[in-house]
Amino acid sequence: MTMTTAFSLAPLFRHSVGFDRFNDLFESAARNEAGSSYPPYNVEKHGDDHYRIVVAAAGFQEEDLDLQVEKGVLTVTGGKRDNSAAEVTYLHQGIAQRAFKLSFRLADHIEVKAAGLANGLLSIDLLRIVPEEAKAKRIPINGEKPALN
Repeated sequence: MTMTTAFSLAPLFRHSVGFDRFNDLFESAARNEAGSSYPPYNVEKHGDDHYRIVVAAAGFQEEDLDLQVEKGVLTVTGGKRDNSAAEVTYLHQGIAQRAFKLSFRLADHIEVKAAGLANGLLSIDLLRIVPEEAKAKRIPINGEKPALN
């Protein structure tokens, strides 16, 4: 009996945004904490320099969520306010209301441009802004003159 093992690269892409090289993806995935699947989220690429992270934040309001960027890491945290004063007895509570923390290592020159909460989805728009000195430069080749005098 032979056993076939499927190897998925999905965990390598899970917590990195804006990296285009495999080594960078691997390094950032290895450094990140062991992630959980709550809450579910998407990382989307909209063109060469535009990215979006969409987090399923059903049941959360804007004041329940916090976004911070520090040392190239975007951290999204969510926590429900204490509703113990509400006179509610749950017969079934299927909507998760637990606190969460997601971290995304951002590549160089990736900046958070905007964030919004609509229809239970937290959308975080990211933009790659490469300064002129970091952009690739085309060097003309002049075949008639020597490069060094």
